[in-house]
Amino acid sequence: MSLLLLLVLFTFSKCKKDSDAAKIDAPTNQIVTDLSAVQSSTTEKILSLSNVASDGGFAYKVYSDLGATSDSENNSSASTLRIFENGKELGPGHALHADIRAKGKGLFSHWAGNLYFSSSDNTDPRKNGRKYTYTFGSASVEVPPNTVTPPTTTPSESTSKIIGYAMVDGTTTGGAGGQTLVVSTLSALKSAVESNSPLIIQVSGKITGTGFLNVKSNKTILGQKGSSLEGVGLLMYGTNNVIIRNMTIRNVVTYSNIVIKEGAHHVWVDHCDLSSDRNHGWDYYDGLLDVGRRADYVTLSWNRLHDNHIPMLIGFGDQNTDDIGHLRVTVYKNYFYNVSERQPGTRFGYMHVFNNYMSNGSGYGVGATMGATVRTDNNYFENQAIPIFTEYNAKPGYISGATTNIYKNSGNNRISTAASTWVPAYDYKSELIAAELVPAVVVAGSGAIL
Repeated sequence: MSLLLLLVLFTFSKCKKDSDAAKIDAPTNQIVTDLSAVQSSTTEKILSLSNVASDGGFAYKVYSDLGATSDSENNSSASTLRIFENGKELGPGHALHADIRAKGKGLFSHWAGNLYFSSSDNTDPRKNGRKYTYTFGSASVEVPPNTVTPPTTTPSESTSKIIGYAMVDGTTTGGAGGQTLVVSTLSALKSAVESNSPLIIQVSGKITGTGFLNVKSNKTILGQKGSSLEGVGLLMYGTNNVIIRNMTIRNVVTYSNIVIKEGAHHVWVDHCDLSSDRNHGWDYYDGLLDVGRRADYVTLSWNRLHDNHIPMLIGFGDQNTDDIGHLRVTVYKNYFYNVSERQPGTRFGYMHVFNNYMSNGSGYGVGATMGATVRTDNNYFENQAIPIFTEYNAKPGYISGATTNIYKNSGNNRISTAASTWVPAYDYKSELIAAELVPAVVVAGSGAIL
């Protein structure tokens, strides 16, 4: 009996883990796998599908420590996890998380304690009626050479999944370490975001109002499932270390839905749904997500920006020459649709725009003016009048990577400057997917879906 107890304790021993695809704040409906309730034998266990959440594209994440050694930065092939779908082994394992999202077909990763996996035919494993089991031991499925590689970093809980400029020359941790508050009224939300203390603020239900809320430093604002902010925008005015995730913000009159300005820095806006409409003309609503006036080190990822004439502006005016040396912004895996232009429109800074899906734009897609340098990687332009445009302000900007994009049913680029060779200094290859995969992956994974 004592020997059996020792074996059980060894099997279910745990250590602190995270992953490059883990969420900063777990989804509000996060549930942890109860391994003791699903154990089918001493060597093979049933994977509880009630504990699986979408991780974008074809990837699904189990929020649990499966109880054995996993891959890590120090040992990218330490895990011996084997996954079975109706008794047939999936794989290969040790897969790059971006490949699981983009390719699926049974790829999986046991990385930093969590499981990321895909079904054999890219169906939703929560709905396809199949039985998934797992065990640990000598795997019969090996990683094909040069096919997939492990993630290159093991971020901490406070920095998980943030890539790009929000993690350059500092880190973006939001309200990590602070109190968690759940707010459901405008007055409570205002009090929370204007507090001088680090806070994790969970927004519940529908909150309505007008104007904007001035978000102070060291805040995480996380929308709970079904929540929305109607008519009220969020402003980062000279503050820093702010995370906004899973927020649905609609119909903010006069102001943009989210504004980052006046030297604000290290801000991450992720998985938000931002919209207004195009029925009131160009002046009634402003944009949806704007960065300017010396703001810096910003990452904008996995957002839906739609039903607006001018959704994203980086650099507010030709006269703002003090923006030179600032406005370093990463824009990736965002879904722009039913918009006119500014996907984004840029001035002065260095912007990295990759894996975005721009659909049905009646004006220009990516604009680069006033000496802005924009790197484009593997974007997908569809039904865009002018995909990339440099000529509409007083001075043109510079473009690199234009040949990596797909242009479907779109007009010609209007680029008046020589091709730039600039690429950002940070690593983003683990997140980059092929341009032809962008529509499916971005539509499936963007917006307030955490």
